[in-house]
Amino acid sequence: MVRLSLNETTTFRWSFEEDVRHYSDAGIPAIGVWRHKLSDCGKEKAADLLEESGLAVSHLYWAGGFTGSDGRSFRASVDDALEALRTAVDLRTDCLVVYSGARAGHTVNHAKRLMKEALKELAPAAEEFGVRLAVEPMHPGCAKEFTFLTSVEDVLELADAVGSSAVKLLYDTYHLGYGENCARQIAAFADRVALVQLGDGRAVPSVEQSRCRLGEGVVPLAEIVQAFLSAGYDGDFDVELIGEEIETIDYHELVEHAKQAFERLLRPTTP
Repeated sequence: MVRLSLNETTTFRWSFEEDVRHYSDAGIPAIGVWRHKLSDCGKEKAADLLEESGLAVSHLYWAGGFTGSDGRSFRASVDDALEALRTAVDLRTDCLVVYSGARAGHTVNHAKRLMKEALKELAPAAEEFGVRLAVEPMHPGCAKEFTFLTSVEDVLELADAVGSSAVKLLYDTYHLGYGENCARQIAAFADRVALVQLGDGRAVPSVEQSRCRLGEGVVPLAEIVQAFLSAGYDGDFDVELIGEEIETIDYHELVEHAKQAFERLLRPTTP
């Protein structure tokens, strides 16, 4: 069933408690839980708040950094991801967002080997727990600090190499929704997508992410959403809005605008 979700990074300054309360009050059905806020709140308290609110958890955000770009060892990052998988089960979500980590001075081939080794170790646990590993590629203009994966093809090639049904693609419109044919290509891989994230921007990403409210940028959101629906995608559409422009907007207004924008995107477009 298609469902709207809000990622907690969108309301960066709100606490976990505030996110749950305000999302629920606004009629948002699902939340993308950010581990940073979850840690601040405490897992047990957070689980109780979610159950009381009725909010579903679309995904847990995030695990990864297997290339060592954030200073952790390979072993530490894999162990953290295993812990994140257990947390996902506790929160009753079947999706964990995964970033590879930056290239970090490695050759591209070595970075790919590290990512593949990590996913091969995580995949059996993910399969056992029923949690999908949603690997996110980013636009090359702003990917440098987070991942060396910058296209749909990069992730699908990696998933094929791992050979597990648990390894899926996260499709973020802010990173991938450019080019004349982007919507037409979706049918070819929609069945391998664990999560669609909705983001918009006034220009192609450069250096840092600078998103705007849905429908106010250059990303063809309506075409992309309709392409996913036509291809049979029936999962969550998670709104992720971050950047300087977003931080100037009242969060209550931002949440309501996202809800209304999503409702418009679900309506079939007319020629």
